[in-house]
Amino acid sequence: MPVLDADRVLDYCRDRWERDLLTELGAFIELRAISPAYDADWEANGQLDVAAERAAQWIREQDLTGAHVEVLREPGRTPLVLVDIPGTAPGTTLFYGHLDKQPAGEGWSAELDPWTPHFDGTRLYGRGGVDDGYALYAAVAAIQAVDDQGVPRPRCVGIFETSEESGSPDLPFWLARLEPRIAEVDLVVCLDSGAGDYDRLWLVTSLRGHCGGRLDVQVLDQGAHSGDAGGVVPSTFRIVRRLLERVESAETGEVLLDAAGCPIPGERVEQARAAARVLGPAVAARFDWFGSAGPTTSDVAEQLLNRAWRPSLAVTGADGLPAVATAGNVLRPSTSLKLSVRLAPGADSRAAQSALKELLEKDPPYGAHVVFTPDTVVADGWAAPPLAPWLERALDGASRAYFDGAGLAMLGQGGTIPLMGMLADRFPDAQFLACGAQGPGAGAHGPDESLHLPYTLRLTAGIAMALGASRDR
Repeated sequence: MPVLDADRVLDYCRDRWERDLLTELGAFIELRAISPAYDADWEANGQLDVAAERAAQWIREQDLTGAHVEVLREPGRTPLVLVDIPGTAPGTTLFYGHLDKQPAGEGWSAELDPWTPHFDGTRLYGRGGVDDGYALYAAVAAIQAVDDQGVPRPRCVGIFETSEESGSPDLPFWLARLEPRIAEVDLVVCLDSGAGDYDRLWLVTSLRGHCGGRLDVQVLDQGAHSGDAGGVVPSTFRIVRRLLERVESAETGEVLLDAAGCPIPGERVEQARAAARVLGPAVAARFDWFGSAGPTTSDVAEQLLNRAWRPSLAVTGADGLPAVATAGNVLRPSTSLKLSVRLAPGADSRAAQSALKELLEKDPPYGAHVVFTPDTVVADGWAAPPLAPWLERALDGASRAYFDGAGLAMLGQGGTIPLMGMLADRFPDAQFLACGAQGPGAGAHGPDESLHLPYTLRLTAGIAMALGASRDR
């Protein structure tokens, strides 16, 4: 069987990114394809349809022999781009990415705009570039890099959805409809994840799940003078503190909800220690710390395990709290919080959400009115199956070839990609190549989101090397 020339693959991928893919991705950044959770009028605004149709048209214009490309639509459902490219070797590889985006957000640097692509020679700035508009272009370029050398490759199917940032509520519907057409899959390539640094190829071995909801606490119909009511009427803020202590230790940050966690496999502990030796202080240094603030622990391996395998709680929003500048001496009648819980990869998200509701509403302090309204969308986490020797050889060889001898590295990620759990259930015997360009400084979901081009073109080449590898067992 012919073998890919690694240098030629890299040259091809570099040329494609520098010659036209960067420009195409810049045009994608200009689209305000906000995910439905953040744009109630997404159907009327039409930007998700524009993003899907533009992507599909671009793929149709590529030299992909026998490719079938279509945009799937149903009333009330977000569109999905389906690509089916015949192969010249056994097997089917499924590529995944998404075309919807987070909102612009605040805090962007003065010289940057979330909807205006800006390339500084290393990074392409703009909302949705790294998370993860680049994925479609990288997938197609990797396929073309293999075909450029005439090396046999498997059939390639791509699904690029438009509701991932909302928890992929429409994805189960589309997967159920597409299952007979996709048939069996032996390799899944998910490009919507991250990298520990830009000095080697990174393989993501696990993702956390997610659940959450709104916590409402009320003790009065209307506010009261704090001097008159203080000491008689319990503060809803204090009640909220007590309720949150049921879920999370304020001292350590440990989540006390048993249903949110799972045992950490010994293999993943060892991989976290290996990644910690590679990354060191960079794990925490990637965050924009203020003043003397620092991480929950100085142990880098524990930082990685906390992020990837242990549940965590975040309060992401609040109502009932006036702005500091206008806050009078009033004991407020109510407090509402938006809670987000990241779950261990092996946790059942629906069971965890049910347990969270029961824990928060049970025996409310002072008889307060306490209601937890769960989010309508939850997601299970995912843990990769053992890596097949052929795939590990291909990825490790690509990493050493493209990163000055640095071998493949592995780590768990703290984010959630609902598709991974869905696909693991549908294709239990498949290999999973979860990876991405969201390394240090990528800024996904935050200000100054950017795609690191030197890493991205090498990642694209690495995917091509895996795609063209012999899948012997």
